[in-house]
Amino acid sequence: MSSEKQETAAVRVLGRWPSPFVIRVLIVLGLKGVDHELVEEAVGNKSELLLASNPVHKMIPVLLHHGRPVSESLIIVQYVDEAWASHAPALLPSDPYARAAERFWAHYVDDKFPTAIRVLRGRLDGDKDEAAAQVCAALQRLEVAFVECGQGKDYFGGDNVGYLDIALGSHLGWVRAVERIAEIRLLDAAKVPKLAAWADRFCAHPAVADAMPDVDRFVEFSLKNDGALKAASANSK
Repeated sequence: MSSEKQETAAVRVLGRWPSPFVIRVLIVLGLKGVDHELVEEAVGNKSELLLASNPVHKMIPVLLHHGRPVSESLIIVQYVDEAWASHAPALLPSDPYARAAERFWAHYVDDKFPTAIRVLRGRLDGDKDEAAAQVCAALQRLEVAFVECGQGKDYFGGDNVGYLDIALGSHLGWVRAVERIAEIRLLDAAKVPKLAAWADRFCAHPAVADAMPDVDRFVEFSLKNDGALKAASANSK
């Protein structure tokens, strides 16, 4: 076995397939060509391995690299980029200002999308019209950011999928699923044409296609599980 094979064979991801944050990790590993195993966590039941690997937040995803845990999805993405720096593409631009801009927008994505999408799924209580408006407003801001970061190229990262592409793109499965579930239009080509075209390109990328489940699977998961998950959350308070 080659030294490179030994390096990549020792990578496991603790998580669940519907999580956009887990999908984010699977995309970056696929993009870098890193062999890995997804260790599925049961819904509503945290394993001893997860609790031992992330004792602070006790949350997925966790990357185990030679048994050493790395937590928080955006940190994991940067870790993979650095740990496999010899594997193209580089995910962050070389210019410090451009790197800062992508990190800013990645945090903006995680501030605006996850809770609103859970409301639109019915996973959390909340005003669905307000949640839809928040997502639409965020997408319109990201339409402008796409022009600034991508500089007229195919991705936020330029010619290749990069850090911000992964940060936003990992939510696309649920964005498209809640469009069906809530019967709304979020990623509207009439309002955000560049972002809508980017989303199609991103989802067609081989590394993304391998990691991103079909929209029907997200919808089925939501219809089957979100009511029970919501009730369990309410009872645990």
